[in-house]
Amino acid sequence: MDFVPFDTVGLTASQFNDFHQTYNVLKEKFNIQPTGNINFNLDDFESFKFYTDVRIRGSFVIKRAKNDCYILFVEVRYKTMGDKTSHVYHQDYQTWAISYLKQDFGRILIRRETLADKIVELVHPVEIDFAEDKAFSNTFYVLANDHQKAVAGMNRDFRNAVMDTRSDDFVIEINEYSLIIGNRHTLSPEKTVHLAEFIERVANLC
Repeated sequence: MDFVPFDTVGLTASQFNDFHQTYNVLKEKFNIQPTGNINFNLDDFESFKFYTDVRIRGSFVIKRAKNDCYILFVEVRYKTMGDKTSHVYHQDYQTWAISYLKQDFGRILIRRETLADKIVELVHPVEIDFAEDKAFSNTFYVLANDHQKAVAGMNRDFRNAVMDTRSDDFVIEINEYSLIIGNRHTLSPEKTVHLAEFIERVANLC
């Protein structure tokens, strides 16, 4: 078998095909290149606190972007409650994308707004809304620890990039100068391309 730039240990034939197809699509569309071993400090993000273990199976840089941005193939392990006091253990493979920003955004969480969010907002107004951008505010739920930094960083161009993201059920998390985007869906070529399109746009804007 030819060399592949991701960890294949323990993958089933179906899982390997998912990885390989996703890599080939990214390679053709974005001219990605393997990074080698880089510590992306995923433990710094709340999005990964749910998991008992997170391991990067492959990491790739999008070279044509103005600033550093990457696609990550990630293995995650987590547990859920089974019957009574027992736990059920799970393992999955996901795609996340990460970019490093020029300015400090503070800590921000962005995801699609749900009906439950709208109800909570009536009682506890914690969400950031953009009065000049009702379409964005009606679509996305934004939480931040520093209102001033968040509003300064999330300008019109940034919000447009988020609005144009074609991936469903994604979450964007920003930890000061680092932004990640992903979801809890199993790795697939189509969803990965959507994440790569967004992260490349952010890297060119921010």
